[in-house]
Amino acid sequence: MDVRKFVKPFASGEKDVNTIQLSIVHRLPQSYRWLAGFAGSKVEPIPQSANADDDSLVALKLLSPGGEKAWPVMQKLSEALTDIEVSSSVLECEGEPCLFVNLQDEFAATCRLKNFGVAIAEPFSGNNPF
Repeated sequence: MDVRKFVKPFASGEKDVNTIQLSIVHRLPQSYRWLAGFAGSKVEPIPQSANADDDSLVALKLLSPGGEKAWPVMQKLSEALTDIEVSSSVLECEGEPCLFVNLQDEFAATCRLKNFGVAIAEPFSGNNPF
């Protein structure tokens, strides 16, 4: 049985999703917002003393693969979100590419990425490790 016919192609027409399978992302703890006048292209951290609002962004950082290989993988992840009409931007943050999505789209985005074989690293505390 040829399983390739069940793989939905990316917007770019590429059918091979192996480049994003086995990728690991984690959510950065900081919340972000678009820098005034630069929506979609530059972000700034929201001070921890401020409350997150509807315009808040979350950043997903790729843990594996890293380096230059991370940029094309992050672009593919962004395309996967575009397929379900979740807006995202891939921008540099902390020296690495990060995928920024609106706070209200975080769960839809992580669900979509999990469906594509991306592992989501979850934080845990010493009080409740599992």
